[in-house]
Amino acid sequence: MSELLVGDLYRFQDLLDAEEAAVAERVRAFLAAEVVPIANDHWARAEFPFALIKGFADLGLAGRKRSNLLSGWLAMEMAHADASMATFFGVHAGLAMGSIETCGSPEQRERWLPAMAGFEQIGAFALTEPTGGSDVAAGLRTTARRDGDHWVLNGQKRWIGNATFADLTVVWARDLADNQVKGFVVGKDTPGFTATKIENKIALRIVQNADITLTDCVVPEADRLQEAHTFKDTAKILRQTRSGVAWQAVGVMLAAYEIALAYAKEREQFGRPIGSFQLVQDLLVRMLGNVTSSLGLVVRLTQLQDAGEFRDEHSALAKAYTTTRMREVVGWAREILAGNGIVLDYDIGRFVADAEALYSYEGTREINTMIVGRAVTGLSAFV
Repeated sequence: MSELLVGDLYRFQDLLDAEEAAVAERVRAFLAAEVVPIANDHWARAEFPFALIKGFADLGLAGRKRSNLLSGWLAMEMAHADASMATFFGVHAGLAMGSIETCGSPEQRERWLPAMAGFEQIGAFALTEPTGGSDVAAGLRTTARRDGDHWVLNGQKRWIGNATFADLTVVWARDLADNQVKGFVVGKDTPGFTATKIENKIALRIVQNADITLTDCVVPEADRLQEAHTFKDTAKILRQTRSGVAWQAVGVMLAAYEIALAYAKEREQFGRPIGSFQLVQDLLVRMLGNVTSSLGLVVRLTQLQDAGEFRDEHSALAKAYTTTRMREVVGWAREILAGNGIVLDYDIGRFVADAEALYSYEGTREINTMIVGRAVTGLSAFV
């Protein structure tokens, strides 16, 4: 690539081969030209930039086989531009398409994935519920009842990204017959399916999260994901996307560091740039240390994926560690910008707010800690 990211001190970018680097550069150029200039405005108005969907389609990223390193790098690049747009892409191409790819039959993959890869159909992923977040594996309350060649779904979902405009939503429900969690692809016009936008968010405001209500929603057996038999199958998808969130956290850190560094060089107090003061340099170096250690962690994570040695504790530790370091970095960046850090004009305020959502979704720090703790001790701390 022609230009390194400002915070890539150890040149992890050099690990991309020439073809991968070209893809990453093309994505970075698109994000810089199309996403960055409109991000603050759409974030302030909590509106999604639908005009950009064609641009995402033209990039040809969804559904295309590529190395885990490149997939992670692209997630980082998107979050470096805007965490909301990274989340939009992750929900569509990761959670929704990943569910169909992992748990769908060959016929189902052929029926849905090509149109989704071209962004002709947008996907959503409905797992979290109003009363079930961290305990959704055992506490999932949305039900599915078999009725001949159809299933009847009833229940509620919450915090479902893309759901206000998604063409299809992967809904996870508990089969009343065997008490196991199964997946269903539900079209937006299905009777009994309603999605209501969640208002007044302070993070990821561009993402159109929704409350979903399913009332005697009839779904044909042909739209039940044929290889989703228990929550263990759902967990396979979460394992993959959790690592993507770790990469997104690195992207947010990189953006925060970049903003703070540029500001420290330009902002003058006491007759000199604030970047010349020891305390400011200390914060910048702490930020760079967090970025660098987190980048090293997620890069190694992709190597384990490629080697077929990728386990739940690997993605759980990555998600818990990087999002915690991210929280520190955006806070220090805001500190360097002082009062200017709380207005959108200087960008960092958006990253500070959005970091709070990344810190919580795809498993809280506490839940991911217990996943890793169980792996290293052999003892479960889950209730």
